[in-house]
Amino acid sequence: MSIYDFAAQRLFVEAPLSEGESVTPAFEAINYLLNVLRLRDGDPLLLFNGRDGEWRARVRATSRRAADLVVEVQLREQTKSGDLEYAFAPLKQARLDYMAQKAVEMGATRLSPVLTRRTQVRKVNSERLRANAIEAAEQCGLLNVPEIAEVEGLENWLMGLPAQRVLIFCDEDAALSDPIAALRSKASDWGASDEPSAVSVLIGPEGGFDEVERAEILRRPRLLRLSLGPRILRADTAAVAALALVQSVLGDWR
Repeated sequence: MSIYDFAAQRLFVEAPLSEGESVTPAFEAINYLLNVLRLRDGDPLLLFNGRDGEWRARVRATSRRAADLVVEVQLREQTKSGDLEYAFAPLKQARLDYMAQKAVEMGATRLSPVLTRRTQVRKVNSERLRANAIEAAEQCGLLNVPEIAEVEGLENWLMGLPAQRVLIFCDEDAALSDPIAALRSKASDWGASDEPSAVSVLIGPEGGFDEVERAEILRRPRLLRLSLGPRILRADTAAVAALALVQSVLGDWR
C-alpha cells in the first residue's frame, strides 16, 4: 500500500498554517474547490504553503458560493528543499507549460528563463509559469514550490552563478559518452558529498547555442558538458532527460 494518499485533494495557499487556523483562499481557488471538485461543507482536503508542511483541513461553507478552510492537524512536517536550478531558453506557451510542470516533478527548485542569441520566444509570463509550478506541486505531493526567476540574458545569468556551483551544460555538440559515468566521474573530482549538490542545469533553444555562447559557458569552473544521447531532443523532452540524470547522481534520487 502506498504511504501517501494520492487521491486526496491538495491546495497550495499563501496563508500561514497551524492548528485551528481559518484560511480564506482566493476566489479562483474557492471556485475550483466548490464548482469543479464539488467539495461541500465538512469535506476534507490537504493544504500546504511551502513553509509549514502539509495539513489536513475541512471546508466550512459560509454561503452557497463561499467557504473557509479550517486547518485541523499537520500530516507532514516541512522538508528542506534541494538546490537544483533548471535554466532554459523560453519556449512557446504550450510546450513551456509542459516543461515547467515536468521540471517541478523532477525536483527543480528554481526555474530560470535565459535568453540566448537563438531564442525565438523573448517574453515569459511569470505568473503562468508559477501557476504551472504550483499545479505540479499540488498534484505530485510536493511540499515546496520552486522559485521563478526573472528572465535574463545568458551572459548575465552566467555572471550571477557562484564559482562553486556545479553547472551541467547540456550541449548538442558534446561528444557522445555515457552520461551517468561522466556525472559520477565529475562528482568524484568535485568531492561531492552524500547530500544533494547545488546544481544548475542549462538547456538551450531549439537552434542550439552559437560558438560565442558555447565558449563563454565552457570557461565556467565546475562545469560538465553533457551529451543527452545520439538523438536531438526537443527542449521540453531534454528537461526530463537531463534532470533525471542529474538527480540520479548528484541529487535526491541516490
